[in-house]
Amino acid sequence: MITFLTIVHVVVCLFLILVVLLQAGKGGGMGIAFGGGGGSQTVFGSSGAGNFLTRLTAVTAFIFLLTSLALAHYSSQQDSRRLQELAEQKAAQKKDEDARTAKLKHDLDEARQNIQKTAGATAPAGATAPAASEPATAPAAETKAETKAAAKNEKAAPKPAAKRKKAPPPEESSAPAEKPEAKEPPAPAAP
Repeated sequence: MITFLTIVHVVVCLFLILVVLLQAGKGGGMGIAFGGGGGSQTVFGSSGAGNFLTRLTAVTAFIFLLTSLALAHYSSQQDSRRLQELAEQKAAQKKDEDARTAKLKHDLDEARQNIQKTAGATAPAGATAPAASEPATAPAAETKAETKAAAKNEKAAPKPAAKRKKAPPPEESSAPAEKPEAKEPPAPAAP
């Protein structure tokens, strides 16, 4: 249908150009070439050409207008359909991406919980588990932070009973707990 309408549109366009060129203007135009030398008896004469060619021009222009509108309407419908299809595709892609993101977040949360459970079971009693806001993409940083925190807590707090091999004397275990930050420089050795 659109192909037929396009062919009609092109033919009407060419015919409209021809009809406009055949009309006699103020200087006579191409109407003189077909025997309209000013006589009123011929079809292409001054009065006959005006009536016949004017009506033919109006009809051709009207058909040209209709075909132009039909083609423009069809083109806009095609564009609208394409835009709707693109919008549906983008919505589907966004939905898939959101689902993937939610699944990844769920997997990361489970991995963090597993790490916290295993770190909580093996870490000393005073050790803190890694924060939930730390990224899961840097496990080396987590282990370094856990090691530093465990070392700090071991100095500050006594070891749990399950981990101790020997019980420290009571004076040693209470002294570091009172002032964990206060470290005095070693006394200079006597000569």
